[in-house]
Amino acid sequence: MAENEPKRRNRYTQIIENIFLNRHKPGQTEVPFTRNDIIKAASELNIELPKNIGDLVYSYRYRSRFPKSITECAPPDHSWIIRPHGPARYLFALTKMPRIIPSEILSETKIPEATPGIIAKYALSDEQALLAKLRYNRLIDIFTGVTCYSLQSHLRTFVPGMGQVETDEIYIGIDRRGAHYVFPVQAKGGTNDQIGIVQIEQDLALCKAKFPALICRPIAAQFMADDLIALFLFEETDKGLTLDYEKHYRLVPPDKMTAKDLEKYRKPEA
Repeated sequence: MAENEPKRRNRYTQIIENIFLNRHKPGQTEVPFTRNDIIKAASELNIELPKNIGDLVYSYRYRSRFPKSITECAPPDHSWIIRPHGPARYLFALTKMPRIIPSEILSETKIPEATPGIIAKYALSDEQALLAKLRYNRLIDIFTGVTCYSLQSHLRTFVPGMGQVETDEIYIGIDRRGAHYVFPVQAKGGTNDQIGIVQIEQDLALCKAKFPALICRPIAAQFMADDLIALFLFEETDKGLTLDYEKHYRLVPPDKMTAKDLEKYRKPEA
């Protein structure tokens, strides 16, 4: 952790507390605020405004936990998250699934590693390495059972009612019936960052706006270790956004695939 990290977190905590506690009323499920409210809170607290104001919001979406003064305002089995609500506008909102965390008891499936060595060597970040491994090992195809093609990386666009959103990669797919799919992928390469449900909601909204005729199934990907990847598949139901399927893939050298492994994978899943 950088030397100034605790100081920055303490500053972020004071600002986010000020914004929430000044606006929240018992029974509320949403608490709106704006970018200007961040500036106002820093001024009221006589705190130096962060150079990157957006990092404060990003931090509480994906990295940091809210302080106790905020979490204790949530009912049992719910947590607060921050949703986009238009340009420079946000919402504290209650949800039952704030962040996507890999299961620790799920079995692994071995996949022969097919990432070119030169790509693995020169990937500039963990996120890039993860996206490359998904692409070269056809993990999106394997995971979904749909033939997929990467359409675009780091698609950034404007979505009505949300503002600007970005997804890490867009795959287009076609199944054996001829149905067309769009799979937006959110990837987290490091162990400190976590995938937030807000990112999946944004991906769903992006697909509704840009690919309304396609079946949208958002995907999240997370490195659990250097060669162990967790994949999550989501769908929209009457109950809202739900986690449909989780699978863990271990990338191994081809000669590490044993006859026992192959025999195991011949058996259909229960």
